[in-house]
Amino acid sequence: MSDIQRKSDIILIGAGIMSATLGTILKELKPDWDITVYEKLSKPGEESSNEWNNAGTGHAALCELNYTAEKADGSIDISKAIAVNEQFQVSMQFWSFLVKNKLIENPQDFIMQIPHMSLVQGEENVAFLKKRFEALSNNPLFEGMEYSEEAETLKQWIPLVMQERPTSEKLAATKIDSGTDVNFGALTRILLTHLQKKEVELNYSNDVKNIKRTSDGLWELKIHDDRTGDIIHHTAKFVFIGGGGGSLHLLQKSGIPEGKHIGGFPVSGLFMVCNNPEVVEQHNAKVYGKAKVGAPPMSVPHLDTRFIDNKKSLLFGPFAGFTPKFLKYGSMFDLITSVKPHNVITMLASGAKNLSLTKYLIQQVMLSKENRMEELREFIPNAKSEDWELLVAGQRVQVIKDTAEGKGILQFGTEVVSAADGSIAALLGASPGASTAVHVMLEVINRCFPEHMNEWEPKIKEMIPSYGLSLMENPELLREIHKSTEEVLGLTPPKQVNAM
Repeated sequence: MSDIQRKSDIILIGAGIMSATLGTILKELKPDWDITVYEKLSKPGEESSNEWNNAGTGHAALCELNYTAEKADGSIDISKAIAVNEQFQVSMQFWSFLVKNKLIENPQDFIMQIPHMSLVQGEENVAFLKKRFEALSNNPLFEGMEYSEEAETLKQWIPLVMQERPTSEKLAATKIDSGTDVNFGALTRILLTHLQKKEVELNYSNDVKNIKRTSDGLWELKIHDDRTGDIIHHTAKFVFIGGGGGSLHLLQKSGIPEGKHIGGFPVSGLFMVCNNPEVVEQHNAKVYGKAKVGAPPMSVPHLDTRFIDNKKSLLFGPFAGFTPKFLKYGSMFDLITSVKPHNVITMLASGAKNLSLTKYLIQQVMLSKENRMEELREFIPNAKSEDWELLVAGQRVQVIKDTAEGKGILQFGTEVVSAADGSIAALLGASPGASTAVHVMLEVINRCFPEHMNEWEPKIKEMIPSYGLSLMENPELLREIHKSTEEVLGLTPPKQVNAM
């Protein structure tokens, strides 16, 4: 066992989609910077980025009802939907740049076009969906969205969902054909393979144990090499903590003031996976429903066509659950060890405010397979238990922090926490996460490298033509970018599924 001293310009913690994206952007902007990646597990993209640990939805608010809240006056607030859609467009542009420049060979290895749909039941929900459609369909970002309450139209759109469904049931759906299924695990591996060719060092089975500030202003990481037993002391000018649920612990170890009064609440996920190819072939869309009262946004039920390892799959879920682990391959002590003197009040306040969520998660944990099949049958009335099996998905850690609204507010979304001097940044939170990775990593770059932004802006605009502009306010540019990205990424309308 050795004690090794090392030095780099940049250290990225975690070999997931966030570190892979940040490393790829930085190598384009500053090719001579020395970048090192440390990953606790033996392979890249095995936690939140893994294709079986997330929904694979290219989140653009085309079908996710939780991005369009109904206001007290009955109108629909589409501001969050617009923001998420614009952020996904940034990812699409960057991926197109990588394909055009031969940094990605075959985009079909990670992205496929698939219709995105919202489906609701009952008079009240149908009225909500119709108002949502009217609010979105006039916006250029959601051009091409269709709405229907007609049973015959719905049979064409979602034949599997409409089989043996009572004719008296009040249903409505929206559909937009330009949605995507994204294999973020595959994309992570593609980007990291590219970074290796650019002389970025990738270290697997390397567990970051501590982070501290040195007297000369650098950051020193203490890393345990699980294969050799070596202890590595590695210093860098800039550190990015992109370790999924593990980011909170490392942020706390850094000791920066911005990391205090922040906690994390873990939520686990389970999917039902269809193992009958005949059933899988009858569905060709991502169909999102409406979350139950008290359910977290990540638990919105959806029936998804997925493309994984060039094979079409069908998933339903997610069912939420609770475990104190912050990572799928984490420790049962993750939650308790994240409670510190500076955030204990924040955590206690959150617990008091979220009793209904706690009750909901307990109920979800107690569900039997047949209980889960009953929920699935709200989407597929004739679903058979023998055709479906349970899959444990990834852990998500929702951010808890003090805000203007009060102490211990549970945040749903993705959040960057960075030091005032920009020398260290951490990514916390959950969905829309991976879909908006490029936007979020550009935010990290803006915050942490402001002295380089004038120099880098032309290159960023080459990678992302809409950089600095609102696509909603520039519809011609939006249509031009849509056409270009669909062509470069090989996104073509999916084949029509015949009604049965």
